[in-house]
Order: sequence, then structure tokens, then C-alpha cells
Amino acid sequence: MEYRNKLVLAPMVRVGTLPFRLLAAEYGADITYGEEIIDHKLLKCERRVNDVIGSIDVVEKGTENVVFRTCHQESSRVVFQMGTSNAVRALTAAQIVCKDVAAVDINMGCPKSFSVSGGMGAALLTKPELIRDILTTLKRNLDTPITCKIRLLQSSHDTVELARRIEKTGVSAVAIHARKVADRPRDPAKWSEIADVVTALSIPVIANGDIFEHEDFERIKAATGASAVMVARGALWNASVFSPKGKRPWEVVKGEYVRKSILWDNDIKSTKHTLKEMIVHHSSLELPEGKAVIKSETLADIAYVMLIYTFLL
Repeated sequence: MEYRNKLVLAPMVRVGTLPFRLLAAEYGADITYGEEIIDHKLLKCERRVNDVIGSIDVVEKGTENVVFRTCHQESSRVVFQMGTSNAVRALTAAQIVCKDVAAVDINMGCPKSFSVSGGMGAALLTKPELIRDILTTLKRNLDTPITCKIRLLQSSHDTVELARRIEKTGVSAVAIHARKVADRPRDPAKWSEIADVVTALSIPVIANGDIFEHEDFERIKAATGASAVMVARGALWNASVFSPKGKRPWEVVKGEYVRKSILWDNDIKSTKHTLKEMIVHHSSLELPEGKAVIKSETLADIAYVMLIYTFLL
């Protein structure tokens, strides 16, 4: 996996499933992260080859619940992101998926209570020894590249020191969301603090925060010196943000997402969630299309909604 001069799709819960990752890649994303999956969940799963649609599925044992789905088309660029707070458990879980993905990433930035309360995500930022234990255990036992994604700490100095400790574990890259744990999405990203880390490290740094237009990729690279740039909301609202040719109409992108969701038999809840996020940003869930998406119970229902409100209007 090469991290220099790359455009990266950020991990997004209930969004970063196979159809959306393939859509982002089609528009120009070089690396695509899957949604975070907790190690406890992964340990209840088994790997299956799905010959019907040509995918590789990680399925919860005793059920047909697909926890993670990938395919050979994305094997050179998909990153599996894991939530964990224990090195041995992380290794056992990673061994289930590592041969089907390009890299394994440890989430050290999620500030949400379900993650922090379990000692995962942003809770790790204050536990450098546990970080070292997790990352070195994975590096020592897996051939797959290992990375992690962090947030800014209270001071730039603290962030740099943590990043230096992470680099010493031998990881291939570190992604930095340019906000602190207490910051909200509406708070401006602090690009200058990423620049401090880039100066201090020799491994690639992936900059994340406030990327909404294709031009922002070059702006943040110039401001930070980062090797690669990661985008979350900007891609969710219109995945063609990755295209150097400029954004396509969001209705077109939305239709492509639904087509891929049907092709890859995506989970209906995930598809609805992603569509609703698109609609909320560009339109309203109170309009007929939004109400119809909310009422949809199957992918066939979603296809009908798109036919009526996208392609015939």
C-alpha cells in the first residue's frame, strides 16, 4: 500500500460499505476505508465466499448478518478499520480479514460514547502504552500494513509526541482528523496542527478535516505538507468530489449509489441511512422523495423511489 499523494475516503459508520467504497473509487479515490467494526463483533464472525454476487463476506456465525463485505476489485485499496482496546483481541480479529484487505487501521479518534465507554476510539489517545501494545502486536504478527487514525490532543506538542510514539511502532501511516475530541463538525479544522506532525514524522501523514471541494485537496496539502488527504462528509454528500473533472450532479451520484447497492445486495438500513444523509444535505426529508425513502423496506422499494423521483422528474 502506497500512501503518498493519495486521495482517501474516510471511515464512516453505516456509510463506508462496499457500494459506497466502489463508488468513491470510481470517481477517483485511491484508498477507501470501510466503516469501523468492533473487534468483539468480528470475533463472532466467519469468512465466507459469496459466489452469487462475487464478494467475500464476513458473516456473524449462526446468522446471515453480513458484518463486512469486500470484493477482489477493491483488494488493493480497501482499508479495514477496527475498534479495539486490547492487543490480543485485536490480533485475533484482524486475522479474520487481513488477507482480503490492503491494510488494517485502528480507530483512535472516535469521540462517541459507545466507543469511548469501551476504552476504544478517542479513549486510546490518553493511553500511549496501550497504543504501543496494540500496534506492535499487529505489526509483529501480520504481513498486512497497519495504520491508525487519531485526533488532535489538547496541545500541538502533545499531538506531535503521541504521533512520534506511534511512528516508533512501525506503522505504515497515520491519519489525523484536525479536530480535538471536544470539537464538533461545525468547528473549523485546525490544519496548522497537522503541519506540526508532518514536520516531526518520516512516515506518511494523512490529513483529514473540512474537505468539501476537489480544490480543497491541494489546499490542505499545501497548508500541512501531508502525504495524502482524507475526506468524509464531502464525499458522503457527493462522492464525485474525488473527480478532477469536477462534481457531477448529486442526483446522478445518488442514482449510481443505489445501483451499486442493489448490485452488491447492500444492507437496506445502511443504504437508507446513506441516502437520507445525501437528501438532508441537498434537499429535505420532508419532501416526497425523502418521505418515500424513509418508508422503504427493501432495496426494491428504494429502486422504485429513485425511478419515480430521480429519473422521471
